[in-house]
Amino acid sequence: MPVVASPEPQPPAGSTSTTLSGLRVALVHDWLVTLRGGERVLDAFCELFPDAAVHTLVRRPGVATPRIEAMRHVSSFVDRVPGARQRHRWLLPLYPSAVERLPVGDCDLILSSSHCVAKAVIPGPGAVHVCYSHTPVRYAWDRTDDYIDGTNAAVRLARPALSAAATWLRGYDLDTVGRVDHFVANSHNTAGKIRAFYGREAAVVAPPVETERFAALERTHGGYDLVLSGLVPYKRVDLAVQAYAHLPDRRLVVVGDGPEFERISRLAPPNVELRGRVPESELADWYRGAELLVFAGEEDFGIVPLEAQACGVPVVAFGRGGALESVVEGETGVFFHELTPQALADAVRALVAAEISESACRANAARFRREVFLDRMRVELSRAIEAHSGLARRRRLAQL
Repeated sequence: MPVVASPEPQPPAGSTSTTLSGLRVALVHDWLVTLRGGERVLDAFCELFPDAAVHTLVRRPGVATPRIEAMRHVSSFVDRVPGARQRHRWLLPLYPSAVERLPVGDCDLILSSSHCVAKAVIPGPGAVHVCYSHTPVRYAWDRTDDYIDGTNAAVRLARPALSAAATWLRGYDLDTVGRVDHFVANSHNTAGKIRAFYGREAAVVAPPVETERFAALERTHGGYDLVLSGLVPYKRVDLAVQAYAHLPDRRLVVVGDGPEFERISRLAPPNVELRGRVPESELADWYRGAELLVFAGEEDFGIVPLEAQACGVPVVAFGRGGALESVVEGETGVFFHELTPQALADAVRALVAAEISESACRANAARFRREVFLDRMRVELSRAIEAHSGLARRRRLAQL
């Protein structure tokens, strides 16, 4: 069932602006090589702390938002490895050492944006570390098989080595949980994983959606359904493409790129078009022209369905994970519950037959507007700072 918007959080005693003012802050993000949901969160963190430095493992200049690009950047030694910015996924064994060497020791507050190893950064004595978790490492915990089986045959042949690497990374991820003072999860779904995998509780603050960017746009009804996604195995874009073989009277456009591009291209029936990566400036037009959005994978949260709803576009989504928190069944979209092309095709037909209003979609997306995210993050950061004094932090480090 969808998660009902929670009441606005109440700040701790005193002003949150006073609590956060004058702090030396380090922002830590796994890598900056593309612009997706995690980078949208980082952009909001840069708005909160414009004087902070952005620490990252690998950075490809020019791919992020103007606000992120304007920040002071500190990259790890991995960034100097030839080809690292194009093949960053293959350098995973270097990341634990790299993140531990990031120079954040003189900061009062570390705010990490983590889906891999950013949470393992080593705070200095007296520092407070708040981790905004997009997910515990997917390929180490609950999605290892998806990443191995969904890729090319050469990689599948290396399954024993990759499985061993995932086991090692899972141990490292668990061993470094104590470096985080306060977890903030992007969804109740992710908070449940943090509880199950780490044995820690997490506050929940949903990611920011740029509703203002889409709210004023009128739909153009371009006669196509839309997938907007990175083409990686767990996104299950292959499933969406195969489903449209059962929907010959409808057209599907896939916007996005990634290592699965060639495989998905081979699966695509004639009524499916793969556009590859498009400029950021064109995304709003692709949303507003869509009849519906297909969201086939199980995501930890997923901003794309909310961006579509902000344009008044309804969603067909897999009924697990973060979509349960962003799509309202029967009001802003339809769920399918079996990962089969036929189940997805049936859900598309059900959505086409349903009476979904644009206004309901836009109103649902507005619950996740950027201002709500910023206000709730200020509250969580202030609570963390007040709860974890420098003395408590030093004592905790001594016990690690």
